[in-house]
Amino acid sequence: MARRGKELREHILWAAKEVFLEMGFERASMDVVAVRAKTSKRSLYAHFESKEKLFLAVIELVRGLFFSRLKMPSDYSDEPAEALVMFCGRYLEILLFEGAIRMCRATMAETIRFPQGAAQYFDVMFTQVQSRLSAYLKMTFGLPARTGAEAAQKLLGRILYPRFPRALFGVDPLAGEFHDDALRPDFDLKYIRKAVTDLIESLEQRGSRRCK
Repeated sequence: MARRGKELREHILWAAKEVFLEMGFERASMDVVAVRAKTSKRSLYAHFESKEKLFLAVIELVRGLFFSRLKMPSDYSDEPAEALVMFCGRYLEILLFEGAIRMCRATMAETIRFPQGAAQYFDVMFTQVQSRLSAYLKMTFGLPARTGAEAAQKLLGRILYPRFPRALFGVDPLAGEFHDDALRPDFDLKYIRKAVTDLIESLEQRGSRRCK
């Protein structure tokens, strides 16, 4: 039975995602997407009036997938340190996945011509993650909003460097797969645990100084 309506739209998005990852925005065409989705160009344009609109919709698809896989720090553990470690570990694991790196490269390549897409991708992968982490730190440790934001930024900086830029620039091999619903048991969390421990100690020391 032929796909229709919402089902067809979602099918097109998944096909388009693979086309953009394989070919980049410039080389990808609506013709290729239609062939890959096994639908007509007429049906494709009925759902997405341009390649630009389709690309933005793919980014929105990636956004939903990203957040459904990452979740919130409190979803990982009731113990703050473990929640932070697992949240940051899962975040880094997703970023190091081959598909995520390829999508990041494809979006960066179109930053000048297509700034809206680049800004949306940045918001998905970085700004919103910092906001979630900041909100958790603020609530859990009773921090002022500014302090929570600064602490989140500092922690993410330690988590991302150097592994994310090394993967982005092809220095390190990319992860070919990861579990959809949980962090891989063999994912290295050692330096993430150290970063979280250092952050919590600094927050506790800050709290102690305020109480004196």
